[in-house]
Amino acid sequence: MQENYQGAIFWIEVDKIKPNPYQPRREFNQDRLRDLADSIRQYGVLQPIAVTRKEVYSEDGSMRVEYELIAGERRWRASQLAGISVMPAVIRSGEDTDKMKLEMAIIENLQREDLNPVDRAQAFQRLISEFSLKHHEVAKKMGKSREYVSNSVRILALPMDILDALVAGKITEGHTRPILMLADRPEEQKTLFQEIVAKRLTVREAEGIARRIAYERIRKKDAFVDPQIIEMEEQLTEKLGTRVKVEKKDVGGRVMIDFFSNDDLHKILDLLAAKQASAALEAIGLEGDAPALLMNDKPQEEVIAAQEETVDADLYNIRNFSL
Repeated sequence: MQENYQGAIFWIEVDKIKPNPYQPRREFNQDRLRDLADSIRQYGVLQPIAVTRKEVYSEDGSMRVEYELIAGERRWRASQLAGISVMPAVIRSGEDTDKMKLEMAIIENLQREDLNPVDRAQAFQRLISEFSLKHHEVAKKMGKSREYVSNSVRILALPMDILDALVAGKITEGHTRPILMLADRPEEQKTLFQEIVAKRLTVREAEGIARRIAYERIRKKDAFVDPQIIEMEEQLTEKLGTRVKVEKKDVGGRVMIDFFSNDDLHKILDLLAAKQASAALEAIGLEGDAPALLMNDKPQEEVIAAQEETVDADLYNIRNFSL
């Protein structure tokens, strides 16, 4: 009998409609719902929702009809806020109604780009796990590429705090790619995530850092890399508070210091200046921080001369490197 409903539009009581249990969206913007409710009060529901029809029998033999949403939950919620009693709906039927509800709910939200990346990934995963669909089958149903579906599902492997930040808009879906590159290094993955949020790194900057970490991981396993160089890099990284890479050449070499803003650069320069001034004071037998230079009884020329005579006992003098 339900086949007779196909293609027809019915006016259904709003309070007889139940939400879609397969709705992939978990959050609905209340301000937008109120705006839609105001529009519905003025113009009515212009586009019918899609529902399934279900006959429910009570113990006394009486029968009542219920409807379950397939698509159009925002319009239904807004209609409730608007206080209207009936709304237009198309009644759909079919054997695979559960899968159809999930598919249509995903498609509707994708067409409006209303799903956040995590909700979309979870919806794709439900199609894969609950209905045994392959990635390419989900892609075909959604009108997307197989890579799009696979990359969406991959983000579910991220820790929950990163997924929460993605939903909250603190990071973008593009940022998840470099973070996922460090899946086997949870501590570095967490550090990169924190840097992205704190320093507002672009996707390209985050990818550059992830690639360098991956490269350094391979490099440190290389038997030909001088362990003293690696130790120096770690010490410089700790002292400057940012990643540092030392490249040794036949004569001298260079030091590469990461920074992400002018403020970062000024902090690094201040730290280097403070270290340099401290070394000069030690060379002339004084102790104290860099500001003590201003209070020193010795002429500034003498301080500078002593500083220039200071010899670094390390194997690789910083003057052999260029920034």
